[in-house]
Formats: sequence, structure tokens, C-alpha cells
Amino acid sequence: MMVPAVLLMLGVLTAVAAPRLIARADWTDREPVVALWAWQCAVAAVLLCCALSMTLSAAAAWQAVRGPVFAPAPRGVVDAYALGATGPWAAATAVALACAGLWSGAMLVREIVRARTRRRTRRTELRLRAPLLPGEEAAAGRLVVLEGKRPDAWWLPGAAPQLVVTTAALQRLKGRQLDAVLAHEQGHAQARHDWLLHCSAALAVGFPQVPVFAAFRYEMHRLVELAADDMASRRFGRLTTALALVELNEDRGVFGPAPTPQAHVPQRVHRLLTPPDRLTAARRLRLTATASLVPVIPVLVALVPGLRALG
Repeated sequence: MMVPAVLLMLGVLTAVAAPRLIARADWTDREPVVALWAWQCAVAAVLLCCALSMTLSAAAAWQAVRGPVFAPAPRGVVDAYALGATGPWAAATAVALACAGLWSGAMLVREIVRARTRRRTRRTELRLRAPLLPGEEAAAGRLVVLEGKRPDAWWLPGAAPQLVVTTAALQRLKGRQLDAVLAHEQGHAQARHDWLLHCSAALAVGFPQVPVFAAFRYEMHRLVELAADDMASRRFGRLTTALALVELNEDRGVFGPAPTPQAHVPQRVHRLLTPPDRLTAARRLRLTATASLVPVIPVLVALVPGLRALG
């Protein structure tokens, strides 16, 4: 049975080729939402290849797995997969891939637990620095103003998400710039970008030797900011959004010659001030459809022997 081996090779090929193809594309910064979807589809295809290869290898190695997997299939379909003509590698492959899957799940759980712990700590600090007044109730979307010398603003997700702004930011942000910052952070919340960051971080930390997962995490952090910038700029204008970014980050040295953790901010400001032409709706649809087909390929590969038997 060669299907599990083919699926593994397809997974390796996707992991190597997909990041290079996306990196060479000239539309990722122009259409960050489409790029986010393309990355998710590529990583999903890699994970599907591993999951399907594990399932078929386990079915070949153990009758207890083969029965439930092929229970509704006709006898000819089962024979087409040649499950009995396998060597000892089937059990080893299934166990190795199962361990990798469990490790991925454990890394995701750890990432979520750590994120919730950080969020709980920040909420505790927020309650201490900005306690509710008598009769006041916490509300979703509530704007919280903190006394602070550094201009800053961030969105605190949770059951009652809140936008936190420092007094220095209120002094810096003029006109509709505060509205643009709010729209940017709301864009993160509405698109659930925190889940994308959690999943990409879990894969990158769990498998640091796999380049596609490291690239996935890096691109998620970059593209979610571009997507949120676009959401804010569509409502309040690119100039207003760019000025808000400058006002919030000017004192952090991000516009100087030395690299900083926020080195991507100048590129974001330049992108807002010199907006590239968006792709046509038809091309965006084609790119989205093409990316959506990538995870379907492993499923078709896994079904080829059965479809041939039925045909």
C-alpha cells in the first residue's frame, strides 16, 4: 500500500513549495486577507497529509483500526488499498504521526492556557489601575483610559473585550485617529486573529525544525496587522490611520536606524501612505478558490484507490 507514503511525500512537497510560492506572489501585501487564507489552506493541507497517512497506516497495521475506518466500504474498495501487503513500517509510521498529532494538540493547549493566564493577569492589573465606579458594570467594547506617560492602545479580548488607551495616547491622537485605532483593534477581534496567532505559535514552538511552521507564525503576525490596518483605513482613511500609527510609535524608536521589535511599523505606515492597487474581485475570488483546493488534494489522493475500485 503506497498511499500513506505518497501522502507523506505530498505533505513534504506542500511544506516546501507553498511558502515559496506565496512569498514570490506580488499580491500578499495588497490583499492580506486572501494571503491569510492561502497560508491557512497550505498548513491545513500539510496537516491533512499527515493525518490521512496516519489513519491509513494504522488501518494497515491493526485490524481494530481497519474495521471502523473501512466498515461502510465494499469489499472491492478494501482490497484496492492492499492493507495486508504492508511491512513493519506501517505501525511505526502510524505511531510516529500519532505522537506528532498529540504533541501538536499539547502545544496548542499550552499556548491557549498561557494566553489566558496573561489575559487574566492583565485584567487584574487593569482592575487595580482603573477600578469600576460604584454602580458601574463591565461592558463589552468598553473603553478604558489608563494614566500613562507612553502613548499606547491595545485590545483585551475575552468575554467582555475592552479597548485600553493611555492618557498619553489620548493627548497624541487627534481628530479621528482614536477612532482609527479602535477600528484597527476591533478588526483583530472580529476576525479572531488571536486564534490564528495561537495556532501558528503552537506549531512553530512544537516543531521548530519545520520551516513552514516558523514562516506561518511570522506571516500571521505580519498579515493580521495589515488586515486590521485595511479595516481601519476603509472607515477612517489611510492618512488618518497612518498618522495614528506614527503617533503611537514615534517615541519607541521604530523609525530610527536601529532594528526594534516593532520594525514592521514603518512598512505599515509606508503601505498606508502609498496604497497599492487592489486586485480585482474576480482575481481575489480565483485566488481564494485556488487556495481552498489545496487541502482537497490530500483527500483526493487518499480516495484514489477506492474511486478506481468503484469505477
